[in-house]
Amino acid sequence: MQPLILITNDDGIYSPGLWAAAAAVQHLGDLLIVAPMHQQTSMGRSFPRGEETGIIEEVRIVINGIETIAYGVHGSPAQAVAYGVLELAARKPDLCISGINYGENLGLSLTCSKTLGAAFEADSHGIPAIALSRQVDLCFQHSADYKELDWQACKKITSDIATRVLAQGFPIGASILNVNIPASATSTTEIRQTKQSHLTYSAFIKSKQRDFTQGYTLESKVDVDLNRTDKNSD
Repeated sequence: MQPLILITNDDGIYSPGLWAAAAAVQHLGDLLIVAPMHQQTSMGRSFPRGEETGIIEEVRIVINGIETIAYGVHGSPAQAVAYGVLELAARKPDLCISGINYGENLGLSLTCSKTLGAAFEADSHGIPAIALSRQVDLCFQHSADYKELDWQACKKITSDIATRVLAQGFPIGASILNVNIPASATSTTEIRQTKQSHLTYSAFIKSKQRDFTQGYTLESKVDVDLNRTDKNSD
């Protein structure tokens, strides 16, 4: 029996990154594609409640030229995983792949990542998970207008890592791999094992004087002090 691979993300069911992840591992097993119906970046492992929470829609997408049924869940990435495992999967998935995310998840900043939130939820069901993210500017990380990108290197890296873990398992003591792919990566870029930095990767910018009665979204910037960063960290 082929492995069952659960594909999910936090950018939504229509994200090209999700489709790239599915295309990268389609030859490795049976796919179950379950992702949030809409963009859900930076909400961690939340389980929001609402009138539409739990609605599941069939979505037809094309993966490697083959029309494929995917499932869009009205809810968070963690909820997409939970509904996928408990209601849509015919058997327990052998592996979960979350991504490929628009935007890297590094250091302490990964604690708010829904790409990782989905991976944590899979892990809670005893399913090993790979969270994959591609480096892009912060301005593209919360958008549902998906920036056009070349996914070839990401697909090769995803395929290589998934092939390895399905054959050899995860490193001892690990059940989640957090993979960050530089924008400059190629199909031959070295894959290095690192450790999570104790520093944050992005930080909120102090707002200027504003009207507290009006809605406002804090802006972010990449804020890395390389002098304080362990050279072996992510």
